[in-house]
Order: sequence, then structure tokens, then C-alpha cells
Amino acid sequence: MKFQYNLEKVEKNTKARLGYFIYNDKKIETPMFMPVGTQATVKTLAPEELKEIGSGIILANTYHLWLRPGEDIIAKAGGLHKFMNYDGPILTDSGGYQVFSLANPKDITEEGVKFKNHLNGDTLFLTPEKSIAIQNKLDSDIAMSFDECPPASATHEYMEESVKRTIRWAKRGKEVHQNPNQMLFGIVQGGYFPDLRKYSAEETVKLDFDGYSIGGVANDNESKEDMYKALDYAIPYLPENKIRYLMGVGEPIDLIEGVIRGIDIFDCVLPTRLARHGHAFTLNGKINLKNAKYKEDFTPISDTCDCYACKHYTKAYIRHLITSEETFGARLLSIHNIRFLIKMMEDIREAIKNDNILEYKANFIKNYYGDHYE
Repeated sequence: MKFQYNLEKVEKNTKARLGYFIYNDKKIETPMFMPVGTQATVKTLAPEELKEIGSGIILANTYHLWLRPGEDIIAKAGGLHKFMNYDGPILTDSGGYQVFSLANPKDITEEGVKFKNHLNGDTLFLTPEKSIAIQNKLDSDIAMSFDECPPASATHEYMEESVKRTIRWAKRGKEVHQNPNQMLFGIVQGGYFPDLRKYSAEETVKLDFDGYSIGGVANDNESKEDMYKALDYAIPYLPENKIRYLMGVGEPIDLIEGVIRGIDIFDCVLPTRLARHGHAFTLNGKINLKNAKYKEDFTPISDTCDCYACKHYTKAYIRHLITSEETFGARLLSIHNIRFLIKMMEDIREAIKNDNILEYKANFIKNYYGDHYE
């Protein structure tokens, strides 16, 4: 079901935006964090748990679903929503990030990208048209344009050619997009070059997509300063009346900085990946529940958190599960970590309403980092 983004207000001290869209008669507010469901599932969690956590949009991965079970099987099931039993909005990425991590530079051509299937080594070829066709069949609510994801270390010369190719690919993908119930987003690239970010944003906006994302800031262990600069270079050239999406970013401070610069939605595998390694977000920083000091800690992960894990279980018990390699531990920490980021976005929306996002940021940094934030 196609939805329309509505901008309600811009915070008076920053570029932070408060907005919403209606989906199946439910108002879903932005800014928001999207959990990642790579294989049509958010790792270890059921759709009912995602609803309880407060998830809105979730992200599924086009590349992985193309390989298995295949877009035709998902189409026969009635599309992603029925296949995975999730009645909220779903965004599918283009597969570009995964493809470029598997491809050699020489295998990137104007037509598309040749690369090796990471499961069996078969040679595959993905084009803008193929990526859109797969997403049309997956029947997600938001599809992403197929883009090149060059490393941050790329030269200006290479990045310029890459940006121009991504724009040509975006146009080709838009021309073959055939799902009337599916929004299509364009992707702004350009590395950390101000002129290329500006050019990419302006040319992508000319193609008139339903929303716009900023890519290429989570590819290469870039510094936070560089990431924020890339946003500053691109955001002024994006329209106010359409969603702005920052791809692959999930550190709490980065969500705050992104919102302050005008970003509406974020996604990242970080909360579930950290959970599988025993780490939990708290307002006083990340903690590692594998540490021996939690062996006899019979308090919740956070006494201010309203998630299922914090309501019912202690750090000592979750530590026992993690150190015993019981999957229930990863489930509980995944529930908590995703809820932490979603609750954080709820608090950010309240700060925007009250025009005190900078005060919220200062308090967050003080509590989360103490004297260690730079």
C-alpha cells in the first residue's frame, strides 16, 4: 500500500524534522529506526515481538532473498508481507551493497555487475532492471534504486564516474518499475566530496523519486566527522516534502546527529549483531554481559526500559544464556537493543515537538559517554 509522507514541523534550533505517514490506517511517525530483516526475518524475533517493540518499517535484503528462496516463490506466497507474516511497512534494499562487496572493480560495467554467489560460487549478473524486477515481485512497500557503493577511499575521478553511473542506473530502474503499490527511492552517493554529493543529490531529485536516501557513509569504517560532513553536503539539495533515509547507520549518537541534520529514517544490523555477542545498549553506554561482574547481578539490563527482556529477566540470567550459547539470550538482547533505539527515536520526536533536541543531545552524550566523548 503506497503511503504519503507528511512533514509536520522543523525544530526551531536545528534541521530536525517531525513527520508521519499513514499505513493501513495507522499513523507511523518519523524520525524512526528500522530493524533489519535480511532474510525476511529480524534475527531471532517474531513479527509479534516486533510489533510489541514498536517497530514501524522493517528492511529486507533483495540480494539474499533473490538467492533463496527466490523472488518467484515469495510472489507465489502473496508477497513479502504474507510470506513473513508482517503487516507493517517493508523496505527492500537494492542488493547493491552486497553485490559490490563481492565484485571486482573490473566486473562493474555500464550494463550491470558480475559477481560470485557467496553461497555456491556461481557467477551472477545484476542490473538495475533486474534489481527492480526482483523488488516488484517481492512486493515491498518501498523499493530502492540499484546503485554503486564505492569505498570512501575512492578517488574523486572514480567517484565522479560512479555517481554518474548510479544516476543513469537510477533512471533505468525507474523506467521499468511496475508495481503501483510500491514506492521507489533514489540514492545519493558521492563519498566525501562536496561537489559530488551536491551533483548526485540534484540529479537524483530531477528524476522525481518518492523518497531519497543517502548512501556510502557506512562502507569503509569512516570517521563520524566524515559521515556528518557527507550529510551536510547532500541534505540541502533534497526536497522537504519527501522522506530522507540514511542507510546502514545505527549507533545511537549517529541517529541523533542524523536527525539534527534532517534525516527521517535509519536502518542498521547493529542492535541484533551486538545482541548475538552479548552486548546491550543502555542510557549509560553499551555493556558487555559476558563480563564476570554480571554473574550475580539480579537487576534488569535497564530499570528504565519497558521491553520484555527488562520486565522479566535479569542481567545474571541473560549472561548465563549468552555464556552457555543459548539462543534465548540473543533473543532477549535483540528485543532490548531494538527497543532501546526505537524508544530513543520516540524521545527524539518528543524533543523535536518541544524544540529542545540540542538539550536532549547534550544529556544523552553526558549519560552515554561520560567524559569520553570526542
